[in-house]
Amino acid sequence: MKIRAGLVAELAVNLVLPWLAYRLALPHWGELGALYASAVPPIVWSLAEFARTRRVDALSILVLLGIAMSIVLMALGGSPRLLLMRESMASGAIGVVFLLSLAMRRPLTFYLARATVAREAEGGAQRFEALWNERPPLRRSIRLMTAVWGLGLTGENALRSWLAWHWPIERFLVVSPFIGYAIYGALTVWTLMYRKKLQKRATAAPAAPVRP
Repeated sequence: MKIRAGLVAELAVNLVLPWLAYRLALPHWGELGALYASAVPPIVWSLAEFARTRRVDALSILVLLGIAMSIVLMALGGSPRLLLMRESMASGAIGVVFLLSLAMRRPLTFYLARATVAREAEGGAQRFEALWNERPPLRRSIRLMTAVWGLGLTGENALRSWLAWHWPIERFLVVSPFIGYAIYGALTVWTLMYRKKLQKRATAAPAAPVRP
């Protein structure tokens, strides 16, 4: 029940309250002021979650990056259309980082996966390093995951940016969060399924020796 209540609260804060704040503020502050008002509920939610858990999740990072970009756009005299793109610009920037990391010896997903394995088991980081060094299929899989997330996030940025410029602002505020949740959800589900497949493959394969 706690998980379900928390999910309902998160959806309300990120889907309903921004639109409601926009509608209430529009007659008094105009489009630009109303858009800033629509950003208040997610900001307050992210800060409250950080105060409660002392950690920042991926969604909160995107919101905070969006806030930073909003401040920059405001300083540059940003238009309401540009402000609509704040969160998708943040996710797009992260997607570009994923794609650029493919040119590195170890892409960004390698470090994320190693950190996850290290939290799940003692000595997990060392074992993951050994698997990376000994098994080319694992390296290909990690690079595939990096490419999928990079393309997914940059694609989400392109889609929501196009909608921000062509749709009425109120319609965008209502529909855009659903698009974001759908894309992030699809990427997460694919990652979990693909990771499960990799774990089965690793279990079936002989263990790799850990080099001193």
